[in-house]
Amino acid sequence: MTINGMSENATPRFGINGHSNGGEIARRAEEEQERLCKRKLRNRLMKVLDLSLISTLERKEAESQILSIGQQIMNEDSVPLSLQSRQRVLKQILDDILGLGPLEPLLADQSIADILVNGFNSVYVERNGKLEQVDVSFSSDTHLLNVIDRIVSSVGRRIDESSPMVDARLKDGSRVNAIIPPLAVDGPLLSIRRFSLDRLSTEALIEKNTLTAPIAELLEAIVLGRLNVLISGGTGSGKTTLLNVLSGFIPHDERIVTVEDSAELQLQQPHVARLETRPPNIENKGEVSQRDLVRNSLRMRPDRIIVGEVRGTEALDMLQAMNTGHDGSMTTLHANSARDALTRIENMVSMASASMPIKAIRTQVASAIDVVLQIERQEDGTRRLVSIQEINGMEGDVITMSELFTFRRHGKDDSGKVLGSYAATGIVPRFHEHLEQRGIAVSLSLYSPDLEV
Repeated sequence: MTINGMSENATPRFGINGHSNGGEIARRAEEEQERLCKRKLRNRLMKVLDLSLISTLERKEAESQILSIGQQIMNEDSVPLSLQSRQRVLKQILDDILGLGPLEPLLADQSIADILVNGFNSVYVERNGKLEQVDVSFSSDTHLLNVIDRIVSSVGRRIDESSPMVDARLKDGSRVNAIIPPLAVDGPLLSIRRFSLDRLSTEALIEKNTLTAPIAELLEAIVLGRLNVLISGGTGSGKTTLLNVLSGFIPHDERIVTVEDSAELQLQQPHVARLETRPPNIENKGEVSQRDLVRNSLRMRPDRIIVGEVRGTEALDMLQAMNTGHDGSMTTLHANSARDALTRIENMVSMASASMPIKAIRTQVASAIDVVLQIERQEDGTRRLVSIQEINGMEGDVITMSELFTFRRHGKDDSGKVLGSYAATGIVPRFHEHLEQRGIAVSLSLYSPDLEV
């Protein structure tokens, strides 16, 4: 049966008074009106404001002046917007002039781990280990470029056609990478790795299923026992977070020197000397590499050296530091397994000293590193410590390792969550006696394969 040519079961496009979608139309009209008002208001503000003077003011005072002038202009022009819309427009203009524009609301959201901008109208974020697109955009590539330039110039770096890639950081310590045309084909690309202001504790990692309480107890003993630790894992697997947590076990009476490409470690000890690399200037001079800083750190009387991540020739100097009295040092490295991590270190040392025989390099590695921690970001978004391995030494030309603990997967539940448990392999590590000699008690039952950890 039909009614006026419509099927009886068809859903009418118009409801009461023929306006079921009237609310949506009104919302879009208001958004368009806001965009027009924002553009006009911003243009007028740019003519009135002295930006060179604004940049010298404290943030609160600058905000107060911009808001005052903006409200005055809106009143003079009788802007046809509600009070709520006016406040929203002024907030967006404040973000454009003093902050990072459309990214400000995302930076304020503590549930977001990464912000990925793929051109001016495509923005993704990572929440709980999963990527999702968000309804945020810039007005144009020029707008996005202005935001990128504001970020990099604030830390004394530059980005232009002659230098189209840059690493920088935000005021809160978040890592930033930007790459612009001609290298970025479809427009500027911006990646922000968020820096958590709330320092994660061991309890937080246990709650997030990154590790368990018995394993945390062993890790604390490893740090207190001054064993050299290498944390290995893929991008975004939580290496720096785990390094931050391990550093919390270091006694407060030790002097620590940190070396990083972009400073993001959050050490709580009172005696910490933080070093950060410097890129070359516009004349391609003045670069200070991680290797330079690691070498310099040896002259700073450190008890421990922590390198945020080894990725080049500084690996050789790091190994030498570990082998010459700076035991208890720690670093991270990109690798998919503990064995791959050692291979990567061998390759990096070879880059630094091509004449060194491979057996000599492996001997250095086996002597310097005591424990390798492998961390992994699994498909359900969980960042999990999946393996703890001890380096035993050399057998012939091969570095021998013993796996002490492993995460055994049992499958997935209906929601896609990875199921599994930690298990000891039954091997008692060689460093157990070393810990006992230092008065650090670790129960032998912890290594029992019958005990679920």
